[in-house]
Amino acid sequence: MSIANYIKEDLTARLQSGQELPVQLTLGSLSEFYQVSFTPVRAAVSELIEEGLLVKGANRRLMPCENGSSKQQSEKKTSLPQQPQDILREIRDDLVMLSLEGESIYLREEATAEKYGISRSAIRNILHQLAGLGMLDHIPRRGWRLRPFRQEDLQAFLEVREVLELKALDLSRPHLEAGKLQALLELNSVPSAQNGVGEIDESMHAYLIKSAGNTYISDFFKHQGQYFDVLFRWEDKDQKVAMETLRQHRAVLEALLNKDWREARKALAFHIRDNHPILSKITASGKGKLNNKM
Repeated sequence: MSIANYIKEDLTARLQSGQELPVQLTLGSLSEFYQVSFTPVRAAVSELIEEGLLVKGANRRLMPCENGSSKQQSEKKTSLPQQPQDILREIRDDLVMLSLEGESIYLREEATAEKYGISRSAIRNILHQLAGLGMLDHIPRRGWRLRPFRQEDLQAFLEVREVLELKALDLSRPHLEAGKLQALLELNSVPSAQNGVGEIDESMHAYLIKSAGNTYISDFFKHQGQYFDVLFRWEDKDQKVAMETLRQHRAVLEALLNKDWREARKALAFHIRDNHPILSKITASGKGKLNNKM
């Protein structure tokens, strides 16, 4: 569902059910309420006028059309529609693809807000959140710079990650709970061929890091790992990669349940080093192809 369609359906439900509108019927108020630019609001309002739910008064102000509402009493909506897809996730996924092109590009707030049909304040908040994930850098007087994917960055991160996560596994041994490990194993069950693979559960890693109780290990993953976590989730959208990730997670968890610490370390090290068949092959050969999307 597009943002304009969501706004239209939400206003339709409120008008037809007799609910009090949360704001005045002005483009500015509606834009602020839905945290979007004028464009999707204007499109939604235009369709509602055409359908007879809204009308422009003599003073050009919008108001509910009582006749239009009464014609649709039999079609009253008692519940509000669900909001469209998480816009932060949509923007994040788009930026992942741009990052994989290997180019360091600048994003303009106004153009990016217009592209996604949201307000400047909303896009600024999203860009701040993505900067917190390590995907963007805010450059004074120049805007937001996308972090380009670099093969050498990936390999350097994996080297440090392996050392610290294996240390976390060692430190976590006295604190691991069999019930929790079993629950994680079930979350990583290999599905039937018919059901396919959904979103991979990655909480095994967070559990080991938290159980280790080492602030400095946690701090590394909190500040350096989030950008790569986004890339790894993108990579797991590939069916073969996802299935292999599940198998490797299970190998680690089964060894931990058996208290076979040597096998657990071996399985975890293999998982960290050798489970990126797509990312490890990406080069800078595709630079510049997507630069005009923002």
